[in-house]
Amino acid sequence: MTTLPIAARPEAAGIDSERLEALFARAKRDVDDGVLPGCAVAVARQGKLAGYRVFGEATCDGVARPVGADTLFCLFSSTKGVVSVATWLLLEAGLLRLDERIADVIPEFATNGKEAVTIEQAYLHIGGFPLAPLGPGKWETKQGRIAAFERWRLTFEPGSKFEYHPSSLHWVLAEIIERRTGIEYRQFLRERLLEPMGVSQDLFVGLPAALNARTADIVYCAPPVAPPGGFGEVTPEAILRFNKPEVRAVGVPGGGGYATAAGIAMFYQPLVNGGRTFDGRQILKPETIEMATRPRTDGRHVDPIFQKPIMRALGVQTAGDREDMVYRGFGRTASPRAFGHAGAGGQVAWADPDSGISVGYTTHGFVDPEVSGRRTAAISSLAGACAIA
Repeated sequence: MTTLPIAARPEAAGIDSERLEALFARAKRDVDDGVLPGCAVAVARQGKLAGYRVFGEATCDGVARPVGADTLFCLFSSTKGVVSVATWLLLEAGLLRLDERIADVIPEFATNGKEAVTIEQAYLHIGGFPLAPLGPGKWETKQGRIAAFERWRLTFEPGSKFEYHPSSLHWVLAEIIERRTGIEYRQFLRERLLEPMGVSQDLFVGLPAALNARTADIVYCAPPVAPPGGFGEVTPEAILRFNKPEVRAVGVPGGGGYATAAGIAMFYQPLVNGGRTFDGRQILKPETIEMATRPRTDGRHVDPIFQKPIMRALGVQTAGDREDMVYRGFGRTASPRAFGHAGAGGQVAWADPDSGISVGYTTHGFVDPEVSGRRTAAISSLAGACAIA
C-alpha cells in the first residue's frame, strides 16, 4: 500500500473516471497481449493520486511476484527531471547562476577546452560533452568522478548544437549540488526535496540495499538493440547493469533513480500547484518553477532523430506546440507548457501546469523502440485527456 495522499474517487481530484479507465485499459493491454511482463501507471491532480493501477509480474531480488503498489522500477532518464529540480533549489537560493561557468563551481572541469561551458548550456544539452565516459570503477567515489571530469574533452563547440548528454551532464549537476551546499547529492535530494515532497518512500536516487526486494529486474522482451539516435553509452549491456544492487546503490543522477509509478507522478504535483504540496509545504516558489520550465532553446537546436525543435528548459523537456509534442513524449492532449522527462524503455513522467495533471508510467520490460514510442504516445494522450474541465 502506498502512503501517498489518495483522492476518495477520481472526480474528487477533478479526473474523469471513464477516461481514467481507458488509460488503465491501454496499459493493461500490453501485459495481456504478452508485449510486456508488467507495468504500472498513475495519474495525480490537485495534490493527490486520482488513480493508480499495476499489472503483470516482475522478478525482484530473485523472486517472481505480482507487480504491487510498492514495486519500484528503474526510471532511467526520468531521473534527470528529479535531479534537475533539486538544482532549481540552488538557483532559487542564490547558490547558483545560469551565467556561471561549470569551471567556476568545479575548477577540475577546466581542462581540454571545457573552461568556457556555462551552467545554462549544460542544462540544455548544448554544452559540448555528450559522450564523456563515467561508469563502474569511477562513479562510486568523488575522486573517481573528479578524475573523469578532468579527462573529459569537448566533442563540439559549446552552444553550437544540441546533442543529448545521456549521463555526463547530471554527474556535473550532482557535483555542483555538493560544491555549493556541502551536502552529498543523494542526501540533499532525499532531505531537501523528496522528504518535503512526501515521496521519499516511493522515489529513490541511491537505492538502499533492503529495497532490492521491491525492485523489478529489467528484462528484454525483444532482441536487445541500442536506442535510436546513437546515445553512446545507452547500450543493452548498460541498461541491464541497473539490475545489480551495487549499481542501484550508486544513484546515477542521469538515469539510476527508482520509483513507483505513483511516486514519480506525485513528485510533479507540487510543481504544477504553485510549488506547494497537498498539506501546504512550500517546495519551490512559483516564479522559480516558471523560470526553470520556460523553453530556452531556439531553431538551431533540433532533435537529430525527428528533426524537430528540442524545446529544452532547465534539465527538462517541454511539450511545445501540439503538432510536435508527440515526438517529445507528451502525447497529443497536453498543453504546450507541459514539462518532464521520459526514460529509456518507455518510462513516462511529466506534468501539465494548465490542467494540473501529472502522470507516471513505469515498466521493467524493454521492447522495440517503435513499439515503445507508440505506447508512450497513447499513455500520454489518454492521461492528458483525463482532466474534468
